[in-house]
Amino acid sequence: MKPNYKLLAGGAGLLIVGLLIFGRGTVDKSAAQHMPSVPVTAGVVTAHDVPLTLTGIGTVQAYNTVTMRARVDGELMKVAFTEGQDVKKGAILAQIDPRPYQAALDNATATLAKDQAALNNARRDLARYQGTAAKGYSSKQQLDTQASSVDSLAAMVQADIANAENARVQLGYTTITSPLDGVTGIRLVDQGNLVHASDATGLVVITQLQPISAIFTLPQSELPQIAAARDKGVLAVTALDADGATELGQGTLTLIDNQIDPATGSIKLKASFPNDKRTLWPGQFINVRLRIGEVHDGLTVASRVIQRGPKGFFAFVIKPDNTVEMRPVETGQEDRGQILVTKGLSAGERVVIDGQLRLQPGSMVQATEEKTAAIEPATPQQSR
Repeated sequence: MKPNYKLLAGGAGLLIVGLLIFGRGTVDKSAAQHMPSVPVTAGVVTAHDVPLTLTGIGTVQAYNTVTMRARVDGELMKVAFTEGQDVKKGAILAQIDPRPYQAALDNATATLAKDQAALNNARRDLARYQGTAAKGYSSKQQLDTQASSVDSLAAMVQADIANAENARVQLGYTTITSPLDGVTGIRLVDQGNLVHASDATGLVVITQLQPISAIFTLPQSELPQIAAARDKGVLAVTALDADGATELGQGTLTLIDNQIDPATGSIKLKASFPNDKRTLWPGQFINVRLRIGEVHDGLTVASRVIQRGPKGFFAFVIKPDNTVEMRPVETGQEDRGQILVTKGLSAGERVVIDGQLRLQPGSMVQATEEKTAAIEPATPQQSR
């Protein structure tokens, strides 16, 4: 029997093709296993209670500001404060020459004493006329005249009392005292000058710094959730420096304005701060963080984890074999370098924080771990 050379040649060809395919697959697999790993920084998806906050820009305002002005005319004999001094309510700030006003009070007091004596004498005469008229020793006209004299003198005494009280008040105005606890500003009038009640400029401006207020704005779209949160209790407010990170004080929301600004579509809010360390100063621009609630067991990652692609946000998730998967995610608020992930990740998963530019799905990575700080909730406030 002669061998079938065509069949033998076909089989040899198939064997050679199979060996080539097997060899190529082995080479590709080996190459994939020996590809250099991409160095990345990795973090872990953490679950904890996440405070929900809104951030706006505001201006610090003094709780009270008073411009001290003279209420009487005279020479400024004494300035009893220094610029920038802490003063208490009732502290003496300045003294206007009291002598003319003391003399006016003495004169009013003397006039009152004179008219009071005349009134007392007229009342005694009236009592005598009443007795003699009843017995027919004096006429009814004399009795009526004396009664009218008593009434006239009584009215004069009342006027004298008012004049004496007015003179006493005017004398009191010569001593200028602080109406509140605060800090004095720049002295506006020097000792020895004549001051008048009609002067446009005052003596000094006193500003109350403790407590202190801040006015800030938020978009009108946030108003419903702010109002709903406020109905549940007092809302915590944090004042931050211009960098948005340095905390200047903790306070509470005290006011939601009663109208929306139609020009900007924003709502004004007012917060109060104890300002114990005086880190807040009137006129200062600040960032304000308003806490309106929290998410229980919310998932957070470093903000750098979230990347934007053609189909939306995604993150590179590191699988157990140290290859990466590109995972679509949905996010919530971002706060202090952390972002809330509402969909796409699970607690405990490892994600790439830095080094995403050299990655593609399936890339092998060499991860260096980075610990990410969780967003700490603000100090709980007492409910209303």
